[in-house]
Amino acid sequence: MKILVVIPTFNEAQNIEPMVAKIRHSVPAASILVVDDGSPDGTGDIVEKLSESDEQVFLLRRYQKDGLGSAYRAGFAWGLERGFDAFVEIDADFSHDPAALPQLIEAAENGAGVVIGSRYVAGGEIPAWTWYRQLLSRGGNQYASILLGLRVKDATAGFRVYSADALRDIDYSSVEADGYGFQVEMTYRARRAQQVIKEVPISFVDREVGESKMSSAIVVEALFLVTKWAVEQRLGRGWMPARQPT
Repeated sequence: MKILVVIPTFNEAQNIEPMVAKIRHSVPAASILVVDDGSPDGTGDIVEKLSESDEQVFLLRRYQKDGLGSAYRAGFAWGLERGFDAFVEIDADFSHDPAALPQLIEAAENGAGVVIGSRYVAGGEIPAWTWYRQLLSRGGNQYASILLGLRVKDATAGFRVYSADALRDIDYSSVEADGYGFQVEMTYRARRAQQVIKEVPISFVDREVGESKMSSAIVVEALFLVTKWAVEQRLGRGWMPARQPT
């Protein structure tokens, strides 16, 4: 299986080099694509230098901050054009531990179209979060799962593996949401396309270096979109895959 790890970045100069090194250690055969949104702190320049000495590291430069969903769509397109079979989503800030990658990739190799690094299945954890923050996150995930029939515990998780076939069936290029909404929309489409979705437990930690990109606006967007998709689904107007599963 030809694997591409896609890392969206904006101002991750302090994290990106050790993150690339840890991914290379955990999955030596995988290639890494950093999609940088014109980081003023020089993140793209660091990756460019890394790519000069490592033929499995690539940089996709973009010149404005277009958001998480847009970065992943660009990374998926880049990889599909080059024949990759599986695509990893991972944050650059070490909230996702690259040491868990072999387990996620193994699930994809065993036939899952979508593998979610889940905080909320047995064995998953968020050791540093307060009970209130966990309650809010779990509640949002349950809301999305119930309304959209997702049947997953962690629809907002951003540590994932997609097969190339799953991305094509999802029609990833037409997904419009960002942040939490992007992850939920991808899960929603995967479920409607009858892709096999597997959750693998992970430990999630908050970033130690740099600033969080999460905002209340992204959370509000996700809740609004979940409600909108649920209404459309009940009216028979929800998204459906172009290729009907057999």
